[in-house]
Amino acid sequence: MEAERERRADSPPETWQEHWFDHRQLLRLYYSDSHCAIYLDPGVRRRQVRWLPPYISQVWQYSKAAYGDGFGPDPRIYSIHHAGRYGGGHAGYYVSPVHDYHNVSDCGLDTWREGDPLAPELPAHEIGHTVESANNGAHGSPAYEIWGDSKWAEFYIYDLYTALGMDGAARRVHRRFTGNRDDFPRPGTRWFRDWFYPLWRDCGQAAVMARFFALLAGYFPRDRDGTYTRRMNWGEYVHFTSGAAAADLSGQAARAFGWPPGRAAQLERARGQFPGITY
Repeated sequence: MEAERERRADSPPETWQEHWFDHRQLLRLYYSDSHCAIYLDPGVRRRQVRWLPPYISQVWQYSKAAYGDGFGPDPRIYSIHHAGRYGGGHAGYYVSPVHDYHNVSDCGLDTWREGDPLAPELPAHEIGHTVESANNGAHGSPAYEIWGDSKWAEFYIYDLYTALGMDGAARRVHRRFTGNRDDFPRPGTRWFRDWFYPLWRDCGQAAVMARFFALLAGYFPRDRDGTYTRRMNWGEYVHFTSGAAAADLSGQAARAFGWPPGRAAQLERARGQFPGITY
């Protein structure tokens, strides 16, 4: 297995036959450097994607600098782009044979014009899942059932756009994310406005989540292969985030998410189970 992963760290192949889910396209390598490999399906118009190489390369280069370079033996993100099929996107991780042991962002849009706000945002969202699920030599996302598919992604995308100097895009997503309301963990929750943006603003921007992921890798249960063995509960999530922020965030969590019966007991158990996390 390890030899196979090391082999996959070589130069990206010129073609790549999809064999995952319902994907069956023969992809062709459009661009590669030490940070990314960009593959296109036959429907993508090359003249629409000239902006992609510097963007995807900078996204992954920044992500490794901000969140630690512990994303497997291959330094690249494999960014796959479809046009007119496979709408939306999914991520893949270097520990899995599904995408041949690569960290992957696989996205489909009708077109890939740079002016479409989804064109940079969709692959950023999927790359954020790799940051979430394959960092620090650990595998999986114990907080996924706490924040779901898109709430951590809002933090990641806003920080990314800010760091890359994409000021207009950062302002646009800040407005949208601030206005978002979700029905979890209670109706009307404002994840970005009341939780993730204050964390970003007050606790070191990307550094606070880099510390969060490092604490998970250091303390949360994993098997011998580095895969997390379970998901977090809310008390554990508040405890680990407080450790990353170096401040007790239980009051802020109560304001943002509510504090139903049992959560205080979860938090106390987490403090007892993970005493190395202090704040």
